[in-house]
Amino acid sequence: MSQKIAFITGGNRGLGFQTALDLKDAGVKVVIGSRDAAQGEQAVARLRAQGVDADVLQFDITKPSDWQAAYEYFNSRYGRLDILVNNAGIAAGGFPVEGPNHSASEIPLDLLGKIFDTNFFAQVALTSALLPLLKKSPAGRIVNLSSILASLTLHADPKSPIYNAKSFAYDASKTALNAFTIHLAHELRDTNIKVNSAHPGWVKTDMGGKDAPMELSEGGKTSAALATLPHDGPTGGYFHMGQPLPW
Repeated sequence: MSQKIAFITGGNRGLGFQTALDLKDAGVKVVIGSRDAAQGEQAVARLRAQGVDADVLQFDITKPSDWQAAYEYFNSRYGRLDILVNNAGIAAGGFPVEGPNHSASEIPLDLLGKIFDTNFFAQVALTSALLPLLKKSPAGRIVNLSSILASLTLHADPKSPIYNAKSFAYDASKTALNAFTIHLAHELRDTNIKVNSAHPGWVKTDMGGKDAPMELSEGGKTSAALATLPHDGPTGGYFHMGQPLPW
């Protein structure tokens, strides 16, 4: 099969859905993961109406059984996976926000664990489960949905635009995901697989809120670009709209 196969977790709405739309021009077969089967089917219908070759897989990133089910789905139907977009994730309450639930000294450990379980541990586990299929691709691409709020450099700089935007659990989980990007890219440096982190921007989504400066139509561009990098494209990087971000 010459058509590329992509799996986008949390693809039934928001940034994941927009990324699926943005992969249409590349002719990618997109499978969106959706926790809710009905919502997933509705999203696929909308994607197909706009010309996207799309299917849905009922998928919850927090369930280990779903990691194996995803492997079996792609292995049985396609024998490989070309693109994995680790898009699913959560924030702790309102976002962006400063408050006691997010401070480094007062955050409840159960909340910190919940955020890390979803935004970091599950991402690592799913990627590991699907890696054998990505290794069968002639040009495997892994895109980890990070955030500018993962940047330790910018968080430490009083002059940066995010200096006061501290949300400890979310920020730290995305920083950890960036570390995974760097380590996995190094591990796979001699393969055809490229691994990168994407900052989509502060986008008007359910998570981003109505005050975000970017429209949803812009939010999938970084992920789609990293998902379709040419053979001489970067790996082990952290990008927004084609520009590198400081770690």
